[in-house]
Amino acid sequence: MKIALIGYGKMGHMIEQIALNRGHEIVSIIDVNNIEDFDSPAFASADVAIEFTNPKAAYDNYLRAFAHNIKVVSGSTGWMNDHKNDVERLCKEEGKTLFWASNFSIGVAIFSAVNRYLAKIMNNFPQYDIEMEEVHHIHKLDAPSGTAITLAEDIIDRIDRKNKWVKGVQHLADGTVIESGNIKDNELPIASIRTDEVPGIHTITYDSKADQITITHDAHNRQGFALGAVLAAEYTKNHEGLLTTSDLFKF
Repeated sequence: MKIALIGYGKMGHMIEQIALNRGHEIVSIIDVNNIEDFDSPAFASADVAIEFTNPKAAYDNYLRAFAHNIKVVSGSTGWMNDHKNDVERLCKEEGKTLFWASNFSIGVAIFSAVNRYLAKIMNNFPQYDIEMEEVHHIHKLDAPSGTAITLAEDIIDRIDRKNKWVKGVQHLADGTVIESGNIKDNELPIASIRTDEVPGIHTITYDSKADQITITHDAHNRQGFALGAVLAAEYTKNHEGLLTTSDLFKF
């Protein structure tokens, strides 16, 4: 398979190595200094483009790839508030293809399935309150993380007593702490911590007066994310529309 890389930071380099090890060809690498290469024959020859950039760049990168009818796999987060509806329209009405996930880790996919099943059970036990915490490296721009938001929305879909997520306590990279204020009974707080070079830790806690149930996914490094992105690209080559990990992993 011919792959184009959009974004050539740590994730881009790791995706490149895993893709090559799996027998794929990298035909184009686009970073901030060569945006014009979106219009190159090399980029146009790709079967799939894998995009890991930032919230501000992601949507424009999708449009540039779609203009050349290139399918996109993306792990960029933070763009959905402004552009979700338009991306859905492009995929559902104009034949474009985007495989998007807030997290491509196989472990997170399993963790997410456990989260959904546990939430379904806990809907019957209102004595347990729920909160979440996510920890990431100091370079991450969005908070809460896209993965935390996805996990929270899965809980809200299954637990009647919670109908929205809100920001909990925020520990910023510069050491600043922003308190959460009053959390209402119907709200699911997500605390965020930015520290060191943590790849990603997500913790969901159900707490009652009698006991506590906690589930955690702790990424040791970015390799799981990179492998998942390449697996998603392999899947996307032969599929169309708006895709996500629930299409790739059938739990």
